Amino acid sequence: MTDGAGLGASFDPDRIAALRGATKGKAPGSLGSGSHPDRFGALRRLWLQAGVLIAGFVALLYGIEGVDTLDDHRLDQAGIHPRQADGGLWGILFAPVLHGGWDHLIGNTLPVLVLGFLALLAGIGRGLAATAIIWIVAGAGTWLTGGSGTVHLGASALVFGWLTFLISRGWFGRHVGQIVVGLVVLVVYGSLLWGVLPGQNGISWQGHLFGAMGGLLAGWVLSGDERRQRRADRAGVVASPR
Repeated sequence: MTDGAGLGASFDPDRIAALRGATKGKAPGSLGSGSHPDRFGALRRLWLQAGVLIAGFVALLYGIEGVDTLDDHRLDQAGIHPRQADGGLWGILFAPVLHGGWDHLIGNTLPVLVLGFLALLAGIGRGLAATAIIWIVAGAGTWLTGGSGTVHLGASALVFGWLTFLISRGWFGRHVGQIVVGLVVLVVYGSLLWGVLPGQNGISWQGHLFGAMGGLLAGWVLSGDERRQRRADRAGVVASPR
């Protein structure tokens, strides 16, 4: 990476795809170029793809919980076992798709659908990259700091990460539309952020806290292009994307 450049330029999949398209004289999926019908069609495809992906993910969660119920909830042991290397680390991979019963899953369903969909509307590649960052940070942080002898699982870590990603990305990128979306999300779901504090028995506040931190990290990393462009504008030069 070059000196002074934001990390986002290297890790933003949608930005990379747009640049590759531009080198061929077109930018597939770009909402900022082409005719109005082209932009409308790209926007419609984005909404459809985001809806199908998040609906498919929720269907996967319900399928896994169904199997877990038939298996007498033994799958729950694949969650995160803090600081246990023997099998415990695998929980970082599996914990977000496991739940401690139907009530747990049903309680997570609407936030997963809404916030996951909005995160994917930032761009499918970008939304998936943000989800990967949140998934890893939330899992690793929980594994390092969770209580001994506990098992942590549930998609709420992703919910908290998507929430802070949506709130922070517009601010980091100074994008008015994204700031508005972030403010709406904050008004509707901001009360969830109290869940990052310890005190409720049976609630993985560590997963919530590190999920939220992962969302902030994703918002920073994936807004690197905008931050670099802003620095270049202040310096009076045109930034050249890599």
